Amino acid sequence: MTGSERMAAPAGWIHSLETLGALDGPGLRLVVFLQGCPLRCRYCHNPDTWAAGGGQMVSVAELVRRALRFQPYFGTSGGVTLSGGEPLMQPEFTAALLRELKTAGLSTALDTSGWLSEETPGQPSWLPEILDHADLVILDVKSPTPEQFRWLTGRGQSGLCGFVEACARRRQRLWIRQVIVPGWNDQPEDIVKLAGFLEQWPDLRLEKVELLPYHTLGEDKWRRLGQAYPLAGVPALNPEILAGLQTLADGLIRLNPGPD
Repeated sequence: MTGSERMAAPAGWIHSLETLGALDGPGLRLVVFLQGCPLRCRYCHNPDTWAAGGGQMVSVAELVRRALRFQPYFGTSGGVTLSGGEPLMQPEFTAALLRELKTAGLSTALDTSGWLSEETPGQPSWLPEILDHADLVILDVKSPTPEQFRWLTGRGQSGLCGFVEACARRRQRLWIRQVIVPGWNDQPEDIVKLAGFLEQWPDLRLEKVELLPYHTLGEDKWRRLGQAYPLAGVPALNPEILAGLQTLADGLIRLNPGPD
């Protein structure tokens, strides 16, 4: 990108903002949910974020201004998380927003599915700058196996693998997340597969692996949007099963947090 292109601060499509969120990175955070997602996860609880042009158009400057209002609450560990939808669907806007947040002295995190594709214009060329200005990447791997990944998302897994490779090369601070669905990936062998998937990149700067429980909160939203919910009838995950699988993951997956 040229210098003039990098000085630009475009506007982007925003679904919503969550103030003082405590689940999307360290500390208290302002969470910016961007509009647009290439995946069609069967358990998605925000299908209204799928359309690329939905939501409201907001400038980088306005979002930085709003974020700075919450700076006193962030303390030493909090900051701003870009989530979605999928922030990588708006790569130029995401890069500009992360850059300006960092310039303003705010900690940044990117919450992403990591799905890269040439279908998204400019995505490969903007990815280095996105990662440069993200203090932390929170990556939902969806599934470690190509077959399960396609069943769940409707897409191939190669885009995810390309993103993980980029994080490994850059020694990006990384949290891994995966949703555990009853009857689908809730067995010990599924955690073994996740561990094997991550072992492909021994240089990952991996700080945390977090298994998330499947819940049914998105089912009503699918119905309100006139869509049949693909996992209708699947119950929420038993907390005891989740705890056992998390213990297994903690024992199998080697963390590599790197330097402070």
